[in-house]
Amino acid sequence: MLHINPDHFILKPALATVDCEPNWKWRKRDKPMPNYDLFYVWTGEGTVVLNGKSYRVEKGHCFLFKPGDVVTATHNPQNTLKLTYIHFDISEIPQLVPPAYQVIESTIDFESLLVRYVRLFLIDTFGADMEAKLILKQLMIHLLREERENGKLVNDISNHLLETIREIANYIQQHPAEQHTIESLAARANLSQRYFSEKFKEIIGQTVKSYIVNMRIKRAEHLLHFAGMTVTETAYALGYNNLHFFSRQFKKYTGKNPSEVR
Repeated sequence: MLHINPDHFILKPALATVDCEPNWKWRKRDKPMPNYDLFYVWTGEGTVVLNGKSYRVEKGHCFLFKPGDVVTATHNPQNTLKLTYIHFDISEIPQLVPPAYQVIESTIDFESLLVRYVRLFLIDTFGADMEAKLILKQLMIHLLREERENGKLVNDISNHLLETIREIANYIQQHPAEQHTIESLAARANLSQRYFSEKFKEIIGQTVKSYIVNMRIKRAEHLLHFAGMTVTETAYALGYNNLHFFSRQFKKYTGKNPSEVR
């Protein structure tokens, strides 16, 4: 859409910025998407299913649905979505099309364009159609630019993220007795708690909580077998205040009682 003349954008009356009601759902249409739909999330959290693939969405998440797409969506009734949608068509086949889904980094500029576009049609504004087509062109350029810039960064980000998560896993392994929490570990990694938890499981292969317990039990086996510590001493050394809970957790992960290891 980079090289498309703004005159080739065909405006549709379906556009708005809305605060969705708690019971809002985007149900599956009888027919696939008939035109393009720019769909942007301002606030809230929800799930969008596009052609069978599920996306968890929140502020800054943007979709460009295309003709033929099959879309459904729901959201959290306790954290409802606020979104902007803009339907349009194009009178010629585009050569460069923005991705179906991406997270907008420069939200201020993008949101300003969305606000301007919607306001054009709230009142009878002189030259609204022409300006709207120009704004649509700008929005498409913004999406294409973000895709390209993000693509350049993705390898560096991926490597940095991999190193960060592995450093956290090593820290847990070296300090199993600390009362680690997802909040404290995510802060150490400088990541949000949800993103940190998702990436930790993806990279390490275990949930954060499961990995913490696993490292404690591995250290407990070492202390019991090689350091000659009693079950009680081992439990307290690893931060367990409840001996019975420690024993149950130990057996769950090893299949043995702690006393069998000594």
